[in-house]
Amino acid sequence: MSKAVILLSGGLDSTTTLAIAQSQGFECYALSFDYGQKQKSELNSAKKIAKQFNASEHRIMSISLSDFGGSALTDENIAVPNFKQSNEIPVTYVPARNTVFLSYALAWAEVLDCQSIFIGVNSTDYSGYPDCRQEYITAFEIMANLATKQGIEGQKINIHTPLISLNKAQIITKGLSLGIDYSLTTTCYQANDKGEACGVCDACEYRKLGFQSANITDPTKYQ
Repeated sequence: MSKAVILLSGGLDSTTTLAIAQSQGFECYALSFDYGQKQKSELNSAKKIAKQFNASEHRIMSISLSDFGGSALTDENIAVPNFKQSNEIPVTYVPARNTVFLSYALAWAEVLDCQSIFIGVNSTDYSGYPDCRQEYITAFEIMANLATKQGIEGQKINIHTPLISLNKAQIITKGLSLGIDYSLTTTCYQANDKGEACGVCDACEYRKLGFQSANITDPTKYQ
């Protein structure tokens, strides 16, 4: 089996990505981050999901993007806003987060002698984050192959984005076909310690709309 590093937040998208990678025959190594986010319940979800899908290994890296702040997800002085349609990048954007996460995944992939990294970015039903676009992923993949021993020696590193062009309803339908129990996932930006979602942030709204559009009962526990 080919190995793959899967970025696993514990949310709906990353869980679906893990299930897809496994369905494609990859031996999955799950990578999560305690990055200074204000709510930690997603990490409990990630642990349960990695176990359910029999990941070969699950690591939770401790870093501190909260030292920089600048995001409603990491800065105690910035409140998580309610959902609002806007063309502006919202304050829930965490500066350079996916670049940091992918860099860690790239390092682990080299150690594992692995050429595949999966990330659940999506550019359809999302908040407009710049590091969720295909242009960004393509650029990172080019950099990864320039900056690594594997890439220089001809073992091409691939960044897989199976959800990039799917809407939330399509993602949910795909995940259910792969046996995902979405009640285990935490998508909310300000879930409480029990994993109960707020129901009003961007992440909650896109999740709710996804289940509604798919005509599937939302298993999310709301506060």
